[in-house]
Amino acid sequence: MDKIKVRRPPARQAGSTPAGESLQSLDRIDRAILRQLQTDASISNVALAAKVKLSAPACLRRVERLKESGLIRGVVALIDPKSAGAGMLVIIGVVLDRSTPESFADFEKAAQKVPGCMECHVVTGEFDYFMTIRTRDSDSFNRLHAEQLLYLPGVRQIRSFMVLKEILSTTRFPL
Repeated sequence: MDKIKVRRPPARQAGSTPAGESLQSLDRIDRAILRQLQTDASISNVALAAKVKLSAPACLRRVERLKESGLIRGVVALIDPKSAGAGMLVIIGVVLDRSTPESFADFEKAAQKVPGCMECHVVTGEFDYFMTIRTRDSDSFNRLHAEQLLYLPGVRQIRSFMVLKEILSTTRFPL
């Protein structure tokens, strides 16, 4: 009787390889699973398995492995900003008065507490940080600007850019 060889992806320890390397080592089934989950993470395991042409237990093992490897960081519900009363998006460029580790740390700690702050990134170039903030409207942003943003530690300059139209906003990672 012939033995059947089963190809198993190599075992990975959680966080043992950078995301770029892990993404490169994925097979077509893992990629299909990730594409489906990026479209609808609430899909049942049975339905996901059927879409990627795998048995339910094998599919579940792969999803768990993708979570353990760190490729899947979490599963969330995406809330519509307009429906939630935060339809205005503002991109803010921030320049600090000093470029010291302490001033960066102080700013970053405070930025995490700004209401409606969706993202904050250290950048190169003219600005030290870019933040994206969601608010209800221009009046609520003006209040936030006057009462909190101007008083963030170490801030020398803030430039605000009101988004007129969102052309692309996605959470889907290209696979």
